[in-house]
Amino acid sequence: MGSSATDLELPPADSPSLVLAKATEAERLRTWSKTHPLWGPALSREDYLAREAYLTTVPLAKDGGITHWILTDARAPPDARPIYSSCESLRKPALAAYRVKKQGEGGGEAVKVEDGLAHGVGSVFTDEKYRGRGYAGRMMQEMGRALRTWQAGTRAGASGPHGCGCGSGNGGVVAVSDGKEEEEEEEEAPEGTRCLFSILYSDIGKKFYASRGWAPFASTHLSFPPAAAAAATAKDNAAADSQAAAATNGSSSNGTTELRARPIGYHELAELCAVDERQLRASLARRAARRGSGKTTHVALVPNLDQMLWHLMREDFVTKHVFGRTPAVRGAVYGAPGRRLWAVWTRGYYGGLERVEGNTLHVLRFAVEGWREEGGDPAIDDDDDDDDDHDHESCRGEGGDYEYLAAGMRAIVRLAQAEAAEWRSADVQMWNPPPALRRAVDLAGLEHEVVERDKDSIASLMWYGKQGRTEELDWVLNEKYGWC
Repeated sequence: MGSSATDLELPPADSPSLVLAKATEAERLRTWSKTHPLWGPALSREDYLAREAYLTTVPLAKDGGITHWILTDARAPPDARPIYSSCESLRKPALAAYRVKKQGEGGGEAVKVEDGLAHGVGSVFTDEKYRGRGYAGRMMQEMGRALRTWQAGTRAGASGPHGCGCGSGNGGVVAVSDGKEEEEEEEEAPEGTRCLFSILYSDIGKKFYASRGWAPFASTHLSFPPAAAAAATAKDNAAADSQAAAATNGSSSNGTTELRARPIGYHELAELCAVDERQLRASLARRAARRGSGKTTHVALVPNLDQMLWHLMREDFVTKHVFGRTPAVRGAVYGAPGRRLWAVWTRGYYGGLERVEGNTLHVLRFAVEGWREEGGDPAIDDDDDDDDDHDHESCRGEGGDYEYLAAGMRAIVRLAQAEAAEWRSADVQMWNPPPALRRAVDLAGLEHEVVERDKDSIASLMWYGKQGRTEELDWVLNEKYGWC
């Protein structure tokens, strides 16, 4: 099954014999067998291995979207070489908005919204017998460089020359170096296919990955307790209905009173994601054009259908094996087209049925349609600087108001809490909500806790562009849908 620690003398982490390579199928199985106790306790070993294989076939990951990496020894052949450290990268569609100089007479600046790729790094793992030797650090150093051009020239979801979105055969060496920084000439990828940045979510604090180029960004979430459906009492419903009526003069934009959030299933996702992406593109352009934006580059992962399906199909596999069924409710929507609020969520299980505290209902994306200006979303169009300019009881913006937001927030979160209770989740989490949505939560009177994460799921980003430094970026929609 491969060389053990005694087959080859363990090299130092800066050894030129260490290489970053694509794992073979057999090497992937070896790695998954090791990671099962850590990341798959809700599943049997057999089911966990089946899930990992299944996750190579789902949207976002299929057609070479996922790459399995290992740090290994160049002196040993594939399937007979040590796996000193391992990880995965997942190709994602991304956007960057920034100012560029206008060509021709007159000069000045214009706003450019660039399509490109991003890579999400996950499942970083080192076997116990290899820990403490710096192998993970060496691997991540190599990953940071390799991902700058990995799959550049392809579009997210498109196959490469081998039909897999890659540029090398299975098990092939991707990068070899002595661990020292090198300046290399890079061939510019075609427009729309450049790798803009890579991200990861650290479970070991901020320092390790920051020292290797992934700067930590905001890592806060709101935690709501689960509540059985009966807990949404008539009093709660009456308060939500009254708030909605006051916000809309008794009716929604289509002339009917909006009383409840409606469940979202698979069939509603495509249209909602398309609206969300259109809003994001328009809002990023406005954000870059805003006075005071200067040289700031605004980046985001595209919250498209494939991003959501990756999470939901992962969830389906686990719930089918843990509960014997899959969820019907994948989120909730409130209001009529043009002024809708919606949330898409997924359930994560690390505790299974026995340890509920290891389970969470995660809001992948909380979107607001038509906030303040047509096509606006408070996650993109609101500034923290505006936080003190609005009164919680009376503030209204064009295309939206806080009473309406609060009514919709209450209805959506209540449904999420009921789903969390039914599906044995310890809480509902909403990552990095913008100031407007925090105000809506407060105004709705929802019981919640604000959690500042300093060790787990630290959102971190490495920028590959020429516009500014990583630390100067504005990461827009830094929400759970980006996690992998």
